[in-house]
Amino acid sequence: MKIAVLGLGYVGCVTGACLAQMGHIVLGVDVSEAKVRLLNSGQPPVLEQGLDVLVGKMVAEGRLRATLDPSEALDRADLSLVAVGTPSRGDGSANLDHVVSALEDIGRSLRSVKKFHVVAIRSTVPPGTTENLVIPTLEKVSKRRAGLDFGVSFHPEFLREGSSIYDFFNPPKTVLGTSDTRTARRLVRMWKPVKAPVFLTSFKAAEILKYADNSFHALKVSFANEIGSLCRRLDVGSEEVMRIFVQDTKLNISPLYLRPGFAFGGPCLPKDVRALGRLARKNGLNLPLIENILPSNACHLDRAVDLVLSTKRQRIGVLGLVFKSDTDDLRESPACELVKRLIAAHKRVRVYDPRVRLDRLLGANQAFIGKELPLLPRLMTPSCAELTKASDVIVLAGSHPEFELAVKGLKKGTILIDLVGLKLDLGRSGIVRKRLT
Repeated sequence: MKIAVLGLGYVGCVTGACLAQMGHIVLGVDVSEAKVRLLNSGQPPVLEQGLDVLVGKMVAEGRLRATLDPSEALDRADLSLVAVGTPSRGDGSANLDHVVSALEDIGRSLRSVKKFHVVAIRSTVPPGTTENLVIPTLEKVSKRRAGLDFGVSFHPEFLREGSSIYDFFNPPKTVLGTSDTRTARRLVRMWKPVKAPVFLTSFKAAEILKYADNSFHALKVSFANEIGSLCRRLDVGSEEVMRIFVQDTKLNISPLYLRPGFAFGGPCLPKDVRALGRLARKNGLNLPLIENILPSNACHLDRAVDLVLSTKRQRIGVLGLVFKSDTDDLRESPACELVKRLIAAHKRVRVYDPRVRLDRLLGANQAFIGKELPLLPRLMTPSCAELTKASDVIVLAGSHPEFELAVKGLKKGTILIDLVGLKLDLGRSGIVRKRLT
């Protein structure tokens, strides 16, 4: 394919050179005369391992060159890749001025292009940008229609400076946010030589995924640094601690605990996070990431309470009370706190959980309920059927096979507050499902 790459910074230059190596003809576009001059002389405008050799080779073979004139690149291209910068504004929001400028250039060229052209956004942009800015701008300037005359994709990159060429050919995934099959087919075909799982998704999902990835990477660095700082203060070898930590690929470095749902609770996580924060403060350390885990969890619980209260209904049935499936442990269960808050809001609450037997509550479990939810014996119902019959709103606060059957049998018009992400197609059931995440 003939590909135009708009923006010759780290992402654009590496992407252009690597696409040229894959056999495509690439013409880069930039407003900087210095960058264009350097690339056309066979030198990369940015420092990146192996890029000087790759750019020199691709330019010498006639597969890669650059221009200041967008129309020169765009008029003959099958595909446009937007890789311009989106720096932070003073208030922290992304500055999309360079993106808009690139889109206007592409739009003007699309006026005279007769074949189907694909525009792929590689720049990191806020969720909603493709639908609310990219497509409207292209359609307005080009007088053409997205999906019919040209295709659009948000196509995030996963390159790390210093290893960008390796990352380009060995990505963890290929993500294509698009809404038409022609665009998807063209991009899937382009990436076929690169061995990585391909995920076709919506524009917004692809956009927020990029932010989620980068935020998680930053979170991991900050977490390791906070643990390292505390280890140093306690005269513990931080490198040894984290070396052992990352060997745990069942819990620590794994998909577990990374599924959106309800708040966490139980006898371990809350108390241990509190203890770690207290230990840091006692040793004169400020660990803002760790100190804000519990406040973040509390905010998530607040959102759940607000979601239930927003229904304006009085009769609330809560399915699930234990802090996690396959246990009868109620200690610091977020569902217990939810019930307390609903009672405080003068709601008529009923609760059902087959794992909770009031006559078998012992020790710390019994003490917790006696202190935090002494009204529980009056709230419990003997069956799902009795609870659903007596409720206008059903709150799914836990997972259990009985709950899934109960949800399937809910009458039309019932409001279901799904806090756990039930994998059940309610389709035409008439049940009004509201989700927290």
